[in-house]
Amino acid sequence: MAHATKLTISDHIAEVLAEQIVRGELTADEKLRQDHIAKTFNTSHVPVREALLRLEARGLAVSLPRRGVRVAPFDPSDMVEVREMRLALEPVALRHSIPVLTPEQRGAAEAARIACDTSKDIVSWEQNNRRFHLAILAGCRMPRLLAEVTDLQLLSARHLLASYSKNWVERTDRDHRAIMLAIGKRDVEAAVSVLQRHLSRLA
Repeated sequence: MAHATKLTISDHIAEVLAEQIVRGELTADEKLRQDHIAKTFNTSHVPVREALLRLEARGLAVSLPRRGVRVAPFDPSDMVEVREMRLALEPVALRHSIPVLTPEQRGAAEAARIACDTSKDIVSWEQNNRRFHLAILAGCRMPRLLAEVTDLQLLSARHLLASYSKNWVERTDRDHRAIMLAIGKRDVEAAVSVLQRHLSRLA
């Protein structure tokens, strides 16, 4: 039981730090100090170390000799690889998700779509956009695949917030709507086709 609790704490710390990195609150090369993090979360160093290892595995932190664990550098050129990986993996997940999506899962995806379209700032929009993209994959029974997709979407989110914050405008996403219409008809090929077109536009 203690081990499960420790994992839960580690997961929570990793998620909080990941979102701070994505939003730019923790900047590239900033040191992730174990003492400070442990104090912030009122915990020992053990779950903090585990959380930092998770961030390294997700490409959000790096461990450097004599410099400690730091926020990973931000390189816009990495987005070429991230886009290609998302294009390869998300359509696979969507193909497996659509046939078994429950009404509740479709409702959650539609709620995320609406929240995305009605967002008033880029941070809210990004969170709801990511929520939509994960929601349409909720039926996929491939946890390793979904974990990889989740990590890639975090990297995409970091790039988006760093690169487009000044140019963002409120928008209605027609691709999201088209995907939901196709999901409603259980038209897997149409949904996958729109998703591929949508992801191919990632800068």
